Parts: sequence; structure tokens; C-alpha cells
Amino acid sequence: MNFSIPGKILEEHTVRKNRLGLVQFADTTRPIFLDLVPEAHVGDYVRVHVGFATECVSEKEAKQAYEDFRKNGKSTAELELEEEERLPDAARRVKPR
Repeated sequence: MNFSIPGKILEEHTVRKNRLGLVQFADTTRPIFLDLVPEAHVGDYVRVHVGFATECVSEKEAKQAYEDFRKNGKSTAELELEEEERLPDAARRVKPR
């Protein structure tokens, strides 16, 4: 099962040849790898799965996803925590800066 969460890119940085973005979800911000979506830039919305942006989405799609999460009783922070718990221990220790 794939729980990808949409978020808005607030900042973009290059760190050791990797593109990282500060991505805002409904109630939190996280550093996310942007290497898989070279067309995404500040102001764009992307779907995120375990720390990687996987595709660009429209603002409308992102807002609809947030509404669906709320209807199902889940916050984006809860979904993100569930995804992180599925990672192996070694991957949890590696955090993008």
C-alpha cells in the first residue's frame, strides 16, 4: 500500500548533488528529496512517499487529499509517522539536512 502525502515546496537547496526542498504539509514542514521530480520548484505541490517527492500534483489535488485525510480521521503528521515506522532502522537514522 502506498500512502503518498501531498505538500507544497517552500524552499529548494542542493546538498551533495541532491536536490532537497523544505516541503509544507497541512500542519508540518519536512526536508524532502526532490531528485525524482526535476520539474518541481518552489510553490509547486508534490506527492511525497518516505522522504522522496514522487510526482507533481495540482493545488486542487493536494487540497482534496487533505480533505480526504480529515474525513478519514488522519492528520498528515500521523500518516507521515506511520510511513517512517515502516522504514528499516538504518533508514530512520538518516535524515536529510
